[in-house]
Amino acid sequence: MRLRLVCIAASILAGATLPVSAQQPEVARAPDRGAHARVPGIIVSPVPNLPFSGRDNIEWTRKLDDGSSLTQHLDAVVARDSQGRIYRETHSFVAAGSNQKSPLREFIIYDREARTRTACNVSSKRCEVSLYNPATNRAEPPVGPSPDGKSVLARESLGNSVVENLSVVGTRETLTTAAGAVGNTQPLVSTREFWYSPELQINVSVTRQSPTEGTQAIQLLEVSRSDPDPALFQIPAEYQIHAHRSTPDPSIGGR
Repeated sequence: MRLRLVCIAASILAGATLPVSAQQPEVARAPDRGAHARVPGIIVSPVPNLPFSGRDNIEWTRKLDDGSSLTQHLDAVVARDSQGRIYRETHSFVAAGSNQKSPLREFIIYDREARTRTACNVSSKRCEVSLYNPATNRAEPPVGPSPDGKSVLARESLGNSVVENLSVVGTRETLTTAAGAVGNTQPLVSTREFWYSPELQINVSVTRQSPTEGTQAIQLLEVSRSDPDPALFQIPAEYQIHAHRSTPDPSIGGR
């Protein structure tokens, strides 16, 4: 036995190869960030004298290749004060039906008077201030074929209803994209359903259905018509503020 142990030790010292299962795999790739999806919530315009606050609730369901489905959700605070300033949050998705709370990643303050968009990262406690130029005239796409002939848009009225104690007007849009237009082998049919509040001048409910993105159900919940807490529009003292001159995406109050 002693002779056998001596032989094994000698083999190791001589550089004998370890068994494959004990070897560490070599890294043979560059870093990769993977795919990241973003679902826009309720779009809010910086309209003065129409204050509100509520929860931007998003539920996202996608069909998987094996026939099963994946459903995630998030809740994010959104508010607009009487000055037309907008506060909104960006949260991460969590599993629907779980007790998890969707983590807050960022909060953004849009100030129409100062023309600033202040985006604050929660983990780094850093705020980036950029120019904010809200669009004033947002034209809806016309029904019928698109100018390039690759798609056709249809629009229909869904009548009137009440959502969150608000009178709303419903509209459904159906977009049919021709085969081959975006690399698709068959025509793609997507729908969007809007319930618009004339009182607040926002959509309080939006449902998007797409073969590629699944179903995104977005609704403004727990709506208050009072002016939101002014503290929402104040940057916490522990955050560092950095100003930039670049202009961000002009989406009004976009996520």
